[in-house]
Amino acid sequence: MNRTETVTLLDARSVPDQMEAAREAFVRGDYPTALEIWGPLANAGMAGAQAYVGACFAEGWGVEPDYPLAVRWLTLAADAGDREGQRNLAALYFRGDGVPEDFRRASKLYRAAAEAGDGPAQDMLSWMLLEGEVMIHDYAEARKWALAAAEQGVASSMTRLGMLYHDAVGVERNPELSVQWWRRGAERGDADGQAMLGAACYLGAGTARDPQQALVWLLRAGTGRSALASRFLGATRGVLTPAEIAEAERQARQPLPGPSP
Repeated sequence: MNRTETVTLLDARSVPDQMEAAREAFVRGDYPTALEIWGPLANAGMAGAQAYVGACFAEGWGVEPDYPLAVRWLTLAADAGDREGQRNLAALYFRGDGVPEDFRRASKLYRAAAEAGDGPAQDMLSWMLLEGEVMIHDYAEARKWALAAAEQGVASSMTRLGMLYHDAVGVERNPELSVQWWRRGAERGDADGQAMLGAACYLGAGTARDPQQALVWLLRAGTGRSALASRFLGATRGVLTPAEIAEAERQARQPLPGPSP
């Protein structure tokens, strides 16, 4: 059965079934099939499909990147209240891709998506509120949105919460709570969380001192290209034996442990 026949059969299914089939194709990397399913749905006015089509044009998934088309489809989705469309359109305004750079427009779109429950948008809104370059500093709200994103499994927000407790930003300093959040982010693959957890293990700050485990996390962070890891790598290696370093390197190559609750 060729792709056209497959899509024709899908047209007879319910819209949710078609959307699910498209998502399954997208996940396995079959972008052309996903787009062939989403395309008619997007043209029929389905905001969710419009958001996916716009994202494909923005990222070049199954098509040549085309920012004007991405903006067109994402704007339709965002105006209809689709949170993924709002978040992806916000990213274009934030970077100035296909539209003039407009941080104010981006922040409004991120906030709309965050309020609709989109985890990555909540994470980005938290970062913007914390940095204060695009929006006015609001540490309490930054923490609120980081918590919301963390509850949805967004690892970078977990790491950010650890930094808030480490730096006493809007909260009392709490090294143990910092480590708890860094560990959650680290176990989910956030490189900065891995670097900070490694540093905490090396220093014995908020957790038992364990230079070997420190090196494991710092090596993982380095693989993930965290600039924070290099500050502690040399010092950590310096207190370990060659055998301990070899074992840490072996562990760092293993899959990540299951995430903590």
